[in-house]
Amino acid sequence: MKKSKTPKDSEIIMTEIVFPNDTNPVGILQGGRLMHWMDTASAICALTHSEKISVTASIDRVVFKNPIYIGDIVTIKAKITRAFTTSMEIFVEVKTRKIKNSTNKITNSAFFTFVALDKNGKPSKVPTLTVTTEDEKKEYANAEKRKIARNV
Repeated sequence: MKKSKTPKDSEIIMTEIVFPNDTNPVGILQGGRLMHWMDTASAICALTHSEKISVTASIDRVVFKNPIYIGDIVTIKAKITRAFTTSMEIFVEVKTRKIKNSTNKITNSAFFTFVALDKNGKPSKVPTLTVTTEDEKKEYANAEKRKIARNV
C-alpha cells in the first residue's frame, strides 16, 4: 500500500442511464436509486484509495436540484477530498444530460464519509492524501470543519 496518494489516483466516474424501473410513476428518477448509485461510486473511490473494504459512515445533506428523467444519462464523479486516520471524505457530484443534447447539468452533490476496515472488520489506517491544486487544498482544509460539524 502506498503511504500517500493524490485525489486523481482514486477518482471514479460512473455512468448510468435512467430506465423506467428506476423512476417514480411520473418518470422521475427515484431519490433512493440515485443515492444508491452515489454510494456505490464513493465506495469504489474509498476502496481504491485505502485498498481495503470501506463502509459508509455518513452522508451529508443531499439536495435534489433538478429532476432526472427516464432516458437521461447520469454521470457520477467521486473524488476523495481528505484522508483522516481510518476515514475518508469523498465528494460526489452528479451530472445529467439528455441523449439528444450534450449539455451537462449538475443535479446533485454530497459529501460521503467512509471508514476502511481490516480483515477483522475493525477500522484500519488509510494512506494520506497529497493535494496539489488550489481547489484540492481548499477542500482538504474544509474537510476538517465538515468532520467536526458531522461529529463522525
